[in-house]
Amino acid sequence: MMSHHVTMRILDGVTNSDAASVNSSLDKSDKSALRPAATVMLIRDIENGAFEVFMLQRTLNAAFAGGMYVFPGGKVDESDGIEELEQLCDGLDDEHASGLLEIPSGGLAYWVAAIRECFEEAGVLLARSTKTNQIIAFDQPAIADRFDAARLKIHDYSLSMVELCRSEDLHLITDSIHYVSHWITPVGEARRFDTRFFVARAPESQEPLHDSQETIASLWVRPQEALDKLARGELAMFPPTSENLKFLANYDTSDEVLAAAKKVSRPVAILPRLRTNSDGKVIGVLMPGDPEY
Repeated sequence: MMSHHVTMRILDGVTNSDAASVNSSLDKSDKSALRPAATVMLIRDIENGAFEVFMLQRTLNAAFAGGMYVFPGGKVDESDGIEELEQLCDGLDDEHASGLLEIPSGGLAYWVAAIRECFEEAGVLLARSTKTNQIIAFDQPAIADRFDAARLKIHDYSLSMVELCRSEDLHLITDSIHYVSHWITPVGEARRFDTRFFVARAPESQEPLHDSQETIASLWVRPQEALDKLARGELAMFPPTSENLKFLANYDTSDEVLAAAKKVSRPVAILPRLRTNSDGKVIGVLMPGDPEY
C-alpha cells in the first residue's frame, strides 16, 4: 500500500486526474483510503433579492464530522453508477460528466449521489415529472407521504433510484446541478473522502428537513451569516464547508451564483494538511497558501 507520506506529496497541488490515479492505487481495505463522495448546496431566493443556503447538523455521535454543519451529501455508492441511470438523467451522460471531473469514467455517479443523498438526508428530490415536465412537487399530503416512504426505502437500500424514477415517471435534473469545487480529506484522518461539491436551486414546492438520525438540526441561512456564526463559535464546520460558503457569499442572488457556477471549469483538487505539535497531536488544519503548508 502507498504510504501516507508519499500520498501527501503526490496530492500537493495536483490536478483532479492525478488525484483519481492516486485514489485508485490505494488499498480499498484501508479505512483511511479515499472514498468518492458528493455534496450539494441547495440555494433559494428570499425577500430583498437575497438568497439562503440549506445546512444540516450531523449527529454528535457520527463517526465522521459529528456535530458539524454540512450540506446534504455523502459517499458515492456502486448503485449510483449503474448504466440504466444514464437514460434517466437530463442533459448529462457519463462521458460528459467524467470529462467535467477529469476522470476516465464514472463521473455521472457523482451527480446521482448528490441527488440521492439530498433526497435521503434532506427530503429534497431534484427530479422532474416526465408527464408534466415540471420539478416534482410535494404539495399534496398523499404525494408527500408517498415520497417520504420512498426516501426511507432509498436509505435502507430496499428501493433504488432507477426503480423510483421508473415507478414515478421521473428524470433526474442533472443538467441543473453545477460542479464547483473538489476537496480531499487530509492524510492522517481516520476517514478520508474525495468530495465533489455541487450547487443547485432548491425546488419551490419541496421543503427540506433533517432526518433526526444522521442529522439532528437544519437551517436556511445566508452564506455570510453562516460565516459570521462560524467566527462567533455558534456553528462548527470544516474548511471545505466554510470555503464553499465563501464562494456563495461573493454573490447577491441565486441567479448570480448559478451563472458563476456554470462558468467554473476544472476546479483544482484542494488537499488541506493536518497541523501537529511537537508531540504529534493534531492542533489544526493548514490550507494551501498558508505559510506552514
